[in-house]
Amino acid sequence: MGQDEHDQARTEPDGRAAARQGRRIGRMLGVGMAVLVLAGLTITAGAGLYLYRQLTEPGPLSAEIVVVVPHGASVARIAGVLAESGVIADPASFEIGARLLARQRPLRAGEFAFAPGISAIEAMRLLQTGRTVMRSLTVPEGLTTAQVLDLVGAAVGLQGEPPRPPGEGLLLPETYHYAWGEGATEMVARMRRAMEEALAELWLSRADGLPFMTPEEALALASIVEKETSLAEERPRIAAVFLNRLRRGMRLQSDPTVAFALAQAGGPLGRPLTLDDLQVQHPYNTYVVDGLPPGPIANPGRASLEAVLHPADSEELYFVADGDGGHAFAKNLKEHQRNVAKWRRLNRR
Repeated sequence: MGQDEHDQARTEPDGRAAARQGRRIGRMLGVGMAVLVLAGLTITAGAGLYLYRQLTEPGPLSAEIVVVVPHGASVARIAGVLAESGVIADPASFEIGARLLARQRPLRAGEFAFAPGISAIEAMRLLQTGRTVMRSLTVPEGLTTAQVLDLVGAAVGLQGEPPRPPGEGLLLPETYHYAWGEGATEMVARMRRAMEEALAELWLSRADGLPFMTPEEALALASIVEKETSLAEERPRIAAVFLNRLRRGMRLQSDPTVAFALAQAGGPLGRPLTLDDLQVQHPYNTYVVDGLPPGPIANPGRASLEAVLHPADSEELYFVADGDGGHAFAKNLKEHQRNVAKWRRLNRR
């Protein structure tokens, strides 16, 4: 046998052994990888089950709570805010869940009310919907613009300082709803738009023969009616008195216009008017000037606007307090003087 044949004989057994050894190592690696994969799946399943429970089980809240989620807050910050407020127990699980489940619909900022026992995933869904708490600001009829701006500035949840006064009588008194974070300037703009829309709507349907030519004049008279009475049923009747006086060229002689004129110089009076007050020379004092004042003396409500544009059918020219919160009306001066004497007797008692 030649040398090459001897080498071949030795090589073949060694090659088969190496192959068998390779197969054994491969089987061992395969088993190891399977074990590793199975272990990984087990760990993943366990982590997933833990996360599921943390997200779906009832939360720690025992009573409803309102929480503000700041604008621009990260998911981690939101989770921290909810945990600090007692809404959720595990901020880490909430953060992981939000990153997995809230990709298409991100969490939103605002003021939210969380129910007792709300789960983390329910809290997450609430933040996704953006169903924030709606606050309300009620502006009573008859306030001056400065008083309305004070209310806006004190309203909880409105951001920023109110704007400079837009003018007297330009803000519609009613209840306005807003969400936390809305701007004070936008709130005042809404009030102004509401007044413009209400006045434009009512002006189009006004009664015939009214003694003024513009919506602004109607607004000025409505503000006087607003300050003269708080009784809804009296507004059309008082409006009719002033309109009848305008038609006859009589001065309006409205006490609230005198109070407004005096307040322009020294602020709210805080005292009854005197006879000397009625003689003060001022463009808003309707005891000394003819016709309507230059503008509104307050912010009238919709009912006063309607009263001026749809007054009662009346020939009355006077009214005075009746001592019971309302007014006594008269068609002539003699009748009015009797009503005044009666009020003075009641006032003295």
